[in-house]
Amino acid sequence: MDDPAVEDHGSHAALQNLNSVLTVDEKLEAWAIQRRVFAIQHRRVAVGATSGRFLAVTRPLFGGFDLTDVRWQDLKDVHLRVGILGASLTLTAFTGPDLASASGPTRTLFYEGLRKEQAQALYRICQAHDQAWREKRRVRDLEELRARSGGIQLGSSGLSGAAAATSADGDAASRLRSAKTMLEAGLITDSEYEALKAKIISNV
Repeated sequence: MDDPAVEDHGSHAALQNLNSVLTVDEKLEAWAIQRRVFAIQHRRVAVGATSGRFLAVTRPLFGGFDLTDVRWQDLKDVHLRVGILGASLTLTAFTGPDLASASGPTRTLFYEGLRKEQAQALYRICQAHDQAWREKRRVRDLEELRARSGGIQLGSSGLSGAAAATSADGDAASRLRSAKTMLEAGLITDSEYEALKAKIISNV
């Protein structure tokens, strides 16, 4: 069983670390502290949700701390598992510098042994941002795909008819593959995919 006095002291120190990395206009909306029983080889991990990002502070045994942060626009998925001793939070985030595409590379972050009520409050905020940015990515990717499928450039007038046709066929094939990828990623519906496919083929 955790000693309450030590637990309170550890929670205070971890929360101080989280607050120390906030920007001027940033507010800590929810936070969770790892229970002591899960922190055998390090001091407890503290995770938090702000208006703009997810934060995680890992404190080694000999002072200082390491910070991991995820912008909400980079969050792809979040999972919560509540057990007997604590809760586990798993985040999957895109690694691109800009607003990521739904098919971009990702990294996975795992935090175990969090206090249950704190982890649940944190999860609700993560889930809300996840859903909001998932829809924004879907709309953005759909607009880009529609823009790419709007017309096919046949190249300069110096191309022969055969070369231009080959270029158009290759471009159409690439757009069809992109549309298929969007469908498989759940960014467009079956009907939207069929409409885009028909438009691409009709321009060949």
